[in-house]
Amino acid sequence: MRAAWHLAAVAAGLGALEVALGAFGAHGLADTVSPDRLETWRTGASYGLAHALATVVAALVAALRQSAAALWAGRLLLAGSVVFSGSLYALVLLDLPVLGAVAPVGGLAMIAGWATLAVATWREGTRTP
Repeated sequence: MRAAWHLAAVAAGLGALEVALGAFGAHGLADTVSPDRLETWRTGASYGLAHALATVVAALVAALRQSAAALWAGRLLLAGSVVFSGSLYALVLLDLPVLGAVAPVGGLAMIAGWATLAVATWREGTRTP
């Protein structure tokens, strides 16, 4: 399942980007934004990194077990992470509080991704090899 391997590669790239964005927040923004905004940035970076890893896991399950459900889980996790963390980064950089209203859309996609991954792995656990 080539799409799963591509998803894993994109997620790994996102993981690297999230580490860089976390470092930028810690070192580049610390003196330029309020402590509340810095905490918002940290939230985006930590959720982004966690969900990049989760996407790699989902993609590996999809690739190794030929699981379409796991592939969809990875897609939902990735999209949710980009929307959630991206909206938080934009909120901090642009100082537009209205962007905080976008984050729950990403959060819902991440929740759906986790639920889909749970179903996919449950199915794989009951499938005979």
